[in-house]
Amino acid sequence: MPCDPKHDQVMAFGHALAAASLLSCAFAAAPAWAGPPFETDDPEPVELGHWEIYTFSAGAIGSHDATGLGPSLEVNYGAAPDLQLHLIATTAYDAPSGGSAAYGAGDTELGMKYRIVNPGKGDWYPEVGIFPLVELPTGKASRNLGAGQVQVFLPMWLQKNFGKWTTYGGGGYWINPGHGNRNYWFTGWLLQRQVTEKLALGGEVFHQTANMVGRGGSTGFNVGGQYDFSEHHHLLFSAGKGGLSYAVDGAAVSHPGTYYLAYQWTF
Repeated sequence: MPCDPKHDQVMAFGHALAAASLLSCAFAAAPAWAGPPFETDDPEPVELGHWEIYTFSAGAIGSHDATGLGPSLEVNYGAAPDLQLHLIATTAYDAPSGGSAAYGAGDTELGMKYRIVNPGKGDWYPEVGIFPLVELPTGKASRNLGAGQVQVFLPMWLQKNFGKWTTYGGGGYWINPGHGNRNYWFTGWLLQRQVTEKLALGGEVFHQTANMVGRGGSTGFNVGGQYDFSEHHHLLFSAGKGGLSYAVDGAAVSHPGTYYLAYQWTF
């Protein structure tokens, strides 16, 4: 679609949210290396009595459209051995081509990660965990800032460590009600390496089946990493192509470029 000066301002707004999130993080906190900054998650819960709190921005950007989250807050807590409680409270933005930009409160995510298999250091088999999520429709669907329906994700994740290498992945089923929507599958796998004492880098590939009537599935990738400023403070980052997990307005973009940026504190 053709561009116009008004829409260029809208796009600049969407791109600027990543920088805004980073600045706002000076007053917030976050989690450890696994799962974020990638769409593929892992089975390893937060340790008993520990917290992971962080602010982040994540988005999907098409040729003339942008949609995403941020600045937003995620909180994870180790409530019991092998059990993690999870909350994400979001702000969302939508800048569709030819339409008005919107920004405001987004949907809220609640979850519980439970590790059902925890192998010893010498065991050959992987960690296994489940991480059911519920998306509550706290964002205004009329402004394309939320789904407008309760959504549920039922995944299983596996992980194995080999010295400085870690690999994890799996997938699950999204229950996605609403007019024009379809339930769908998501699966992904990741490989990462601890490159230096402070820097870890990795990459993932993933596939999502069609989540809307009249649209096909999406396959994509991300590359990214984590830099540890100290034991408790970390920077997470990734960028890629094809992911729709960060697209609040999924109809606005198709096979977009994506980004994730977070400053985190663990304790």
